[in-house]
Amino acid sequence: MVNSDDFQKAVELIDKSKNVLVTTHTRPDGDACGCMAAMDDVLTALGKKVKLILLSPLPEWYEFLFAEKVPVLGKDVSLEQLKQGQFAEPDLIMIIDTNSYSQLPQFDKYLKQVDKPVLVIDHHVTADGLGDVELVERDAAATGLIIFDFLKHANWPVTRKIARSLFVAAATDTGWFQFNNTDSRVYRCCAELVDAGANPSEIYHNLYQNFSHQRFKLMAAMFNTLELHLGGRFATQHLLLRDFEQSGAAHKDTENLIDECRRISTVEAAALFVELKDGRLRCSLRSRGAVDVGKIAQKFGGGGHKMAAGLYLSPPLENAKELILTEITQQFEQSDSK
Repeated sequence: MVNSDDFQKAVELIDKSKNVLVTTHTRPDGDACGCMAAMDDVLTALGKKVKLILLSPLPEWYEFLFAEKVPVLGKDVSLEQLKQGQFAEPDLIMIIDTNSYSQLPQFDKYLKQVDKPVLVIDHHVTADGLGDVELVERDAAATGLIIFDFLKHANWPVTRKIARSLFVAAATDTGWFQFNNTDSRVYRCCAELVDAGANPSEIYHNLYQNFSHQRFKLMAAMFNTLELHLGGRFATQHLLLRDFEQSGAAHKDTENLIDECRRISTVEAAALFVELKDGRLRCSLRSRGAVDVGKIAQKFGGGGHKMAAGLYLSPPLENAKELILTEITQQFEQSDSK
């Protein structure tokens, strides 16, 4: 748990601020989006002028969390506009659900030149120490749980909308309570959030029953690339640029697709390789516990958790797949020998 002294430092930092700029990691997931939406409401209620900025487009299924379209750096706001204070002139920068420069493309350049206090709220192992004050708890299943504790410490109200946002954060980072990180704390917090007004059935519909036809076509293309290794214990899939062109889907439509192959009973670890426009391959990794995919990601400049991580690799695809297969094989061998 984050200690009360750090919570109090964060309260004092917010109390002193008037204009707050809030961002999160590239390819924002439910935890990131839910936390941003919650803090937007919290800070606004405290009388702060809040500016949200994303570093890559928002997936459609998270749009319901925000009253207005959130601008994207490099699309709606240029780096120069950000540096020159034309978008915002913050006296506090809040970074949510990451503590790593590598997860803040372009924004990292702004961060390194601006002389403003930074508040980090995060639960990842990978950390560059970006914050003047940091609310970091690596054992928390979601950053949303840390924010919920923070609001209770500060005695700030949890409205129905804030409760909905934080429920999204907790539910998505636990795979709708399926992943091994779903502990009793998650259920206790979510029960309190439901009491505060979060509607789980409505949230589930918005998150998981609201996909586009294009995303389904992309998923079909991914299924056709499935390969099982190590006696079915490790699954790989991939998506190439042509798959996006043929399906009409966008790269943001890949979120959570890696979890589909884990429905196979033998699969203990999985990798999804996605070809990017710059030629690199984004590799998402998942594990049921025998493999620490966070260590693998960190070895190649990525990051994440023991059971969920990501990294970028150079082409060609087959070389990247072989690289990850070698690492996964070594970890299985180490785990089996214990």
